[in-house]
Amino acid sequence: MRTKILAVCLLSTLTALVIQTFLFQRASASLIYQQAENESFHTLENMQNELYTFFKNIENGLIEIYNDKEFVQDMSGRMTAGELREKHYRRAYAIATESFTTSDNVVAVYIYNKDHEIVSTYRRAVTPKHNYPKDIYEDAERYNGEKVKEYIASSDTDMLISSYYNPYREKNIVRFVLKIYNNTNLADTIGYVICDVDSGALQKIMEKYVINEKTYIWLQPMGDRQIFAIGNLEEDSRPYYETIDRCIREGKSDELKDISGGSRVLFQVSQKKYNLDAYSVMPQEMLRQNQQMLTRNLILIAVLLIFLMTAVSTHITKSVTKPLEMLTETMTKIRSGNTDLRVEYLAQDEIGQLGKECNEMLDEIQRLIGKEYENQLLLNKAEYKALQAQINPHFLYNTLDTMSSISSIQNCEIVSSLCQSLSSIFRYSLDMKHPYSTVAQEVNHLKNYIFVMNVRMREEVRYGFHIAEEVLSDSVPRISLQPLVENALNHGLKNKRGEKRIGVYAEAEDGLLCIMVTDNGIGMDGEEVNRRLRENDKSAIESGNSIGIYNINARMKMLYGEEYGVCVESAPGEGCRVILRIPRLKVDEVEAWKK
Repeated sequence: MRTKILAVCLLSTLTALVIQTFLFQRASASLIYQQAENESFHTLENMQNELYTFFKNIENGLIEIYNDKEFVQDMSGRMTAGELREKHYRRAYAIATESFTTSDNVVAVYIYNKDHEIVSTYRRAVTPKHNYPKDIYEDAERYNGEKVKEYIASSDTDMLISSYYNPYREKNIVRFVLKIYNNTNLADTIGYVICDVDSGALQKIMEKYVINEKTYIWLQPMGDRQIFAIGNLEEDSRPYYETIDRCIREGKSDELKDISGGSRVLFQVSQKKYNLDAYSVMPQEMLRQNQQMLTRNLILIAVLLIFLMTAVSTHITKSVTKPLEMLTETMTKIRSGNTDLRVEYLAQDEIGQLGKECNEMLDEIQRLIGKEYENQLLLNKAEYKALQAQINPHFLYNTLDTMSSISSIQNCEIVSSLCQSLSSIFRYSLDMKHPYSTVAQEVNHLKNYIFVMNVRMREEVRYGFHIAEEVLSDSVPRISLQPLVENALNHGLKNKRGEKRIGVYAEAEDGLLCIMVTDNGIGMDGEEVNRRLRENDKSAIESGNSIGIYNINARMKMLYGEEYGVCVESAPGEGCRVILRIPRLKVDEVEAWKK
């Protein structure tokens, strides 16, 4: 009987699902297709809105050129290009570094007068790989310079967006051009500024809007070459794309809607201000994916309903015996030692009430066990506190201060000074609340360390300090100088015969804090040490020679970045120079700089 009822329910459900699927497909096919088209169109619109924010930011940065009233006045006057270059040769550099951030990916800035003569140039990190033209008109066809001249000669007042292909970078460079007008006559163009940006900035934005790997999206101004593209263009779609590209380059916007793509669909969304359109080519089959997905979902629902009805029938037949089996199995596991288990069947019946009582009993037992464990922890903690009090740092400081006072009274000045220095060293080293110190404090700590070492080594080492006054208040991670000097003592001068010297230097160097420790010891293989420093192998901190150097290097790279750290200039028998370079920051500026 149960089998017949189950069969009737399943057959009725499946018949209803089949009829619903058939009717829904016929009624909603065109609606789903239109919704997919709208979604694709809105995706391009959203992308254009985000690109507009980026372009507006570039334009705002270029407009900053008007803040230099002297420069605008000189451009408006009768100064020749050579005179302007001599006086304002750093104007492009100022725009690139002051008006834009690193995330804007600006690679070059050019300023021209109205006669297309270069006035100022900025090119970022010029290398064989990252190379940009000194003057875009040195090869106007290659660097798309004619498009710029065409824009300058026009009456268009909006910023121009164009591009050129850079063979060194093997990618398109996006170009922004803004006219410079006379402040007293806004109809008079006195020059223009060009900002070239790495197309990777556009890639980060456009990647978010690629909805399928078969979609091909690109940006292209009407009458100009393509700026940037993302996605995959299949071979059978390439002739269709090339036809569209040719119409855009020739400025034939009216012909785009008449181009037949066969099984492909073209979407176009214009920028609300700038001369840049976004295009997308995708197969029509992608627009029908929602309909296909709906059909698959309906089939999946039918399969799930079959399993659900079977499960319900099975559950009803076992509704009485199953709870007892579960309760018995749980109690057996609890009796075996798994006291974290609880009875899961807590229905409103006699078996469920029994399960609740068992759970409450187990909770009470576990609470008592936990209380006993907590008491044991408190006892262990008290014993630990008693041991810890024996080595309390304050006890050590006070003892050293007492020894210093007694030595001073007994006229043992060297012992008194030694105790004072040791006390200062311990206080400074164990102050974990302040991970950053100043150069002045580090030098003071180093002098206490040197005093103790001189007492031990009978002043056989001569020290020299050359600390620039301007860096005394610069921040430095605590305990950064002492390990470098300790390394010189233990490895450079330990086996040195004759006069032993150590020099400590600190000065500003190109915006960095440069700290150097030199010695006239036995030297080392500088190239090998520098190789291991570049590798920054953490195992070198725990084993091997020159532990202090590797430790300091690893700390600096972790705190400031891979470009900072320690380097060594040395050769066997020729002494050693250990150089530490970190950013110049005040103590209260470190956290903000990290962010």
